[in-house]
Amino acid sequence: MKALGAAVRELAGLFVDDGWLALETVAVVTLAGIVAKLIPDVPSAAGGVLLLGCLGALFANVVQEMTSHAPASADHVDPM
Repeated sequence: MKALGAAVRELAGLFVDDGWLALETVAVVTLAGIVAKLIPDVPSAAGGVLLLGCLGALFANVVQEMTSHAPASADHVDPM
């Protein structure tokens, strides 16, 4: 039963763990909406903002997580 609870908490953490990523995604979607309103004849502009913005936010988040969880020493070997 403890394993099931841990799995549910881990799964929920995938969606609510990182507030910055959620905030960046909302900002990208808002910017894409603004672009869509300003340039209605070019829908690919809003699509490009969504694609590049979300990928950029995700990449920045992954890099930030990797640097914050880096091992203290360079000769540390992870057994897994």
